[in-house]
Amino acid sequence: MPLLGLVLAASIGLSLGVLGGGGSILTVPIFVYVLGYGAKESIAMSLAVVGATSLFGAASHWRAGNVDLRVALLFGAVAMVGTYLGARLAVFFSDAAQLALFATVMLLAAFFMFRGRREPARQGAQGNFPEISPSPAAKPERMPLALIAAEGIAVGVLTGLVGVGGGFLIVPALVLLGKLPMKEAVGTSLLVIALKSFAGFYGYLDQVEVDWGFMAAFTGVAIVGTVAGARLVGRIPQRALQRAFAVFLLAMGGWLLYQNRGVLLPVARPAESASHRATPMAAPAVSTSYRAAPLTSPAEPHPSTVSAAGAAPRRPSPVTYLDDHPTGGTPPLNDLEAI
Repeated sequence: MPLLGLVLAASIGLSLGVLGGGGSILTVPIFVYVLGYGAKESIAMSLAVVGATSLFGAASHWRAGNVDLRVALLFGAVAMVGTYLGARLAVFFSDAAQLALFATVMLLAAFFMFRGRREPARQGAQGNFPEISPSPAAKPERMPLALIAAEGIAVGVLTGLVGVGGGFLIVPALVLLGKLPMKEAVGTSLLVIALKSFAGFYGYLDQVEVDWGFMAAFTGVAIVGTVAGARLVGRIPQRALQRAFAVFLLAMGGWLLYQNRGVLLPVARPAESASHRATPMAAPAVSTSYRAAPLTSPAEPHPSTVSAAGAAPRRPSPVTYLDDHPTGGTPPLNDLEAI
């Protein structure tokens, strides 16, 4: 299984390199359903993997001049708070509830990918988002800090709960609220995702046991796959690949929702029969013969029941002897001889 997990880590890296985002959303299902980790452990390790791969991608965009550090720190600060809060709130959610929420995020990501493909004229640099470029006159405007804080907290809490980067929500916010061009928004979003993912991972550390060795190997293979995927961008038709990936996310999200349907539709327990509910457990019956038994042991007959000639003992009458004298029945033989 670990070897299969590393192969899948390479596939995640390839999808990240080719698509420019979205591939890391497969990390949680791989950890849970392929490698057998618990939901919370998988989400925590997914945050570390997403953070490391996003930081690696942000470094490449930084060298290309596509990262706005001021906007990244502003968005990243509030997103880190929200992600840490989401990680701490995870203790109040069952594993099934977190996986159901994760499935909902997968369906939302698939919707954004389909939407990007249906509007090719407005397609952005990465293909996942519509091209929304603010006018040059709008860029110097003051950013709406209240909206930035609200968006950062909301997306951060979602990231902390389900372990996804949330780039499909961050990039439009950076374009509309941060007033960034599309290329800068994509590069800046990777740095934001890295910052808040590490904050969320830190929030899980005292809740789960982390397999540090395997997580490091998984992350390293994913980064190598990202490099390889980036070199294949020009050789693979991205439109068809993104459409296929969106279909895959749609199918996977629906399957996850079905697997955890008990969160939304609790399974009814079979009704108990009326006789089982109405009939209490009866106490064991007490034998009346035990209460009426004589005080003398049946194995040792009373001397008064043995004849003087040594005959066979007679069966005593059911009476109680007090001080070796009967209160009823046939008088002892010694008493008859004394008359």
